[in-house]
Amino acid sequence: MKNKNLRFGSRPLVMGILNITPDSFSDGGSFNEATAMTAQVRRMLAAGVDIIDVGGESTRPFSEPVPPEEELRRVLPAIACIRQESAEVPISIDTTKAGVAKAALAAGADLLNDISALRFEPEMIEVALAHQAPVVIMHMQGTPKDMQVEPEYRDVVAEVRDFLAERIRWAEGKGLSRQRIIIDPGLGFGKTIEHNLTLLKHLGELKSLGCPLLIGHSRKAFIGKLLDLPVEKRDVATAAVSAYCAAQGADILRVHDVGKTVQAVRMIEAIGLAP
Repeated sequence: MKNKNLRFGSRPLVMGILNITPDSFSDGGSFNEATAMTAQVRRMLAAGVDIIDVGGESTRPFSEPVPPEEELRRVLPAIACIRQESAEVPISIDTTKAGVAKAALAAGADLLNDISALRFEPEMIEVALAHQAPVVIMHMQGTPKDMQVEPEYRDVVAEVRDFLAERIRWAEGKGLSRQRIIIDPGLGFGKTIEHNLTLLKHLGELKSLGCPLLIGHSRKAFIGKLLDLPVEKRDVATAAVSAYCAAQGADILRVHDVGKTVQAVRMIEAIGLAP
């Protein structure tokens, strides 16, 4: 399998989102058809995408899970499409299901992006170990179905940091090398606007865990509520947050609009603000 080891440099890697779902909050249904899917992959590659993240199940607030067979029916053609366009770009599979992860890795994906931090299906760690795949572990309070029902924290930064630290220890105890662990604070996953902003303000405390840091802020509701913007008009604000995260040392930025984000982080790199 290619691309097992990601290389981090003076700017964050840009992870482009390819949702193959009918109900994702931002682009549900937009890329399910083969021609549209191929065109989107080509746009991301041309814009300089570093990783493409394929998802076949919406994790928007109040969403319902889909059967693994349906998730595979969605994601496997997308992985094949990406591999037809590029043999080299790393592919991430966004799933909480071990069976989906195993099939996706066998089909050409390179890393696992698990919003449950390997909790929903304990077999996921065995899949990661068998394929020596990097894993994104994310903080979430609750599940997508209930995570936005009055989320509460005493200290959101400390609690998210402690959760991620515990999951790193657990994964290492199962045999996953720390070099293959990427952490994600889970903006919007069981957080209010204030929680999201506080986490962004204190990214350094998460970086202190010693693992690459992924930020998934693209087009999310906290941006829309702060600026009174519909989802389709949030890309400029998303790019602004991307630039801030780049200056704070984020290692991966997961976004819908690859082009704007690549421009933002390259300017931060040119100015010399990236750590």
